[in-house]
Amino acid sequence: MLCGAAAAPAVRAVQQPAPTALSYSGARTQGGAVIGIAPAGTRALTLDGAAVPVAPDGRFLIAFDRDAGPVATVIATLADGRQVSDTLTIAPRAWNISRLNSLPKYPVPAAEFARIRPGELAQIAAARGTPADTMGWRQRFLWPTMGRISTLFGAQRVYRNGEAGAYHSGIDIARATATPVLAPADGVVILAADHPFTLEGNLLMIDHGMGLNSAFLHLSRIDVRVGDRVTRGQLVGAVGMSGRATGPHLHWSLKWRDARIDPLLLAGAMPAG
Repeated sequence: MLCGAAAAPAVRAVQQPAPTALSYSGARTQGGAVIGIAPAGTRALTLDGAAVPVAPDGRFLIAFDRDAGPVATVIATLADGRQVSDTLTIAPRAWNISRLNSLPKYPVPAAEFARIRPGELAQIAAARGTPADTMGWRQRFLWPTMGRISTLFGAQRVYRNGEAGAYHSGIDIARATATPVLAPADGVVILAADHPFTLEGNLLMIDHGMGLNSAFLHLSRIDVRVGDRVTRGQLVGAVGMSGRATGPHLHWSLKWRDARIDPLLLAGAMPAG
């Protein structure tokens, strides 16, 4: 060491400011949907490892299937490489399960159904795979028609030998044929069946953006065409009993990616009267 040399100043570690936390509004429960706000400067967001788009203002949409597990992980990656991670607790729900121990599960489908059905499913999948530039996902959803709810989302039947049928993917609203059906939120029409599907009947699908879409089944008529932009509250069709239905009603289902969502959680309680 040289005599008289000044000691080198200590190097202080530069402390990075803590990133802003993620925030959410909506039902963190099975069948629920949440609108979140990502931290400023987020360049990528994931839900359980799958990429989720983020709007320019930082808002994003995520949802949880009827059979979602107890936790989900959201990770936001910032421009400087730092990450903000949240583990969300997904609340379980008690579903309406009917046990019909004396009845067998549905009979084997007829040959004609087996021939036609794959093409219908392909058409539905192709429609859902068409992204739409619309902001309907940000809105408070309306009930497309109001009336008595005859079947709740998630209801399921269990038959002889414990064989479970498919759970109910939407909400059934009992109304008379020709009752108007309104768009619950802004969107783009992605499917307007030109003939009745075997199960869904006259099927209408509207994309609300960010991977969220509505399907309306058993309609007596469809008043819009593929590619039409619709606004919240616009007339889009009418209640019917086309397809596999035992009486006139509207089946309304919501889906985000592969997650089926409870419409009741987006539209709120059915208004009285």
